[in-house]
Amino acid sequence: MNKIKRIFTYVFLSIATFVSIFPFLWMCISMTNKSVDVTRGRLIPGSHLFENITNLFQNYNIITSIVNSLIVAVITTVLTLLIGSLAGYGFEIFRSKGKDVVFNILILSMMIPFAAIMIPLYRLFGRISATAPLFGIDTLAAVILPTVITAFFVFFFRQNTKMFARDLVEAGRMDGLGEIGIFFRIFVPSMKTTYAAAAIIAFMNSWNNYLWPLIVLQSPENHTIPLLISTLGAGYSPDYGVIMTAIVIATLPTALVFFLMQKHFVAGMMGSVKG
Repeated sequence: MNKIKRIFTYVFLSIATFVSIFPFLWMCISMTNKSVDVTRGRLIPGSHLFENITNLFQNYNIITSIVNSLIVAVITTVLTLLIGSLAGYGFEIFRSKGKDVVFNILILSMMIPFAAIMIPLYRLFGRISATAPLFGIDTLAAVILPTVITAFFVFFFRQNTKMFARDLVEAGRMDGLGEIGIFFRIFVPSMKTTYAAAAIIAFMNSWNNYLWPLIVLQSPENHTIPLLISTLGAGYSPDYGVIMTAIVIATLPTALVFFLMQKHFVAGMMGSVKG
């Protein structure tokens, strides 16, 4: 009975793995074929990989788009980790009467869909453009600022801070460390897995962000990689081989970040703390 159960488990996991991997496998095969072969659903690798890569890099600003996406994703991730962890640490460590009320209001803001604030947000950055053009419409800063911190990351860091030993805070104060010193010299090193999990989520969200950059970025030289891929598919006769090549290239950074930090991801999501 146990043997049959084990066989069934392996068969089920094999099927689930194939279903999960197949879309990416199909993209990798499609990037080696012509557009007509992709539309026919050909599942055999072709000989047009270098042709598709050459067309992509020569006819489209993919390098510029990748650089823009990297700038947005890296800056957003760093600021998200810093501000989110500071806010979560402050909400949990320090005591005040109105703290829970403010935190509950912050959590309630997660229920507001982004579509409901797009127009007010766009008008806000339109006014900023008049006084501070570097942070206004059609700038990478306009993409970064609204996504630097969300209620989710404040909640995430606060929940993980509950696992942080308060004795370390008291020990740091007794040793003469200030609150900033305790945060950076004791809290941050102790929460490596939490930071790793948050970094993966923040980077992937920023890298794959499409709707807000579509609204606020107007110049092609400021487009991020999702906008470029959208442009590739919006033509009268899109080249699906080139599109698949761009999608695979766009997938690689997020996959690399996840695989480099995956051993910390589960532990960080479970709220564990490692020194």
